[in-house]
Amino acid sequence: MTLQISKELNEEKLERYSRHIKLKEIGVSGQKKLEAAKVLVVGAGGLGSPVLQYLSAAGIGKIGIIDNDKVELSNLQRQILYQTNDVGKRKVEVAYNFSKSINPNVKIFSYPYRLEKNNIRELIKEYDFIADGSDNFETRFIINDICFFEKKTLVSAAVTQFDGHISTFKSQVGGPCYRCLHPSQKDEDIWNCENMGILGSLAGTLGSLQASEIIKEILGIGRSLSGWLLIYDGLDATFREVRLLPDPECPLCSNHASIKNYFI
Repeated sequence: MTLQISKELNEEKLERYSRHIKLKEIGVSGQKKLEAAKVLVVGAGGLGSPVLQYLSAAGIGKIGIIDNDKVELSNLQRQILYQTNDVGKRKVEVAYNFSKSINPNVKIFSYPYRLEKNNIRELIKEYDFIADGSDNFETRFIINDICFFEKKTLVSAAVTQFDGHISTFKSQVGGPCYRCLHPSQKDEDIWNCENMGILGSLAGTLGSLQASEIIKEILGIGRSLSGWLLIYDGLDATFREVRLLPDPECPLCSNHASIKNYFI
């Protein structure tokens, strides 16, 4: 296939994104959608690393990275943005430079602080799609709740030991929210990779899936994972899907919701 020069994409971009443009589901118009998209990546760790790499390479127009951590030696087993000489540096700074080295066309914004209830509303207004790669339930609930009220598309993934799962939450189309999947923060201190361990490459598997789902949502192609939980068993090398329905007693998205205002 010979690519025709487009007034919308210069020659450098036509070559850079040629494998996208050859896909009938994307083409030049789809690539322009990616260039117009704004994605916030929460957490520049095991999941955020492949998400940032693939979104940068795909030509997402604006990418935000929020993480308050510095690189530690134990991160290097799975957080593939970083090298040994990055230990001690701020993750967002290294992630910024890495992403720009992949694709200088992408606008990268870094936020070197913890995502909290008092700062998320102003931040999230700048983005349309949210990739949640955070490592604790408190942050995940904060992200879910603001995405519900602001009607943002949330693609969330999680990994531990040899297992991982991913789903998309879209309150704007009446889908279930993250609280329908996890009603409470019970056992948070147990179920994390620091305590339980994790196969490093598993984070790459789920992070790559997360990047693909975000791109699909931006383009409006394929089947959305909204209403579905995709579960990967790394030991058995199997995927299975579980139907995720809205919880009729969900405190956020049900008819009996007790959370009426984000600031309450």
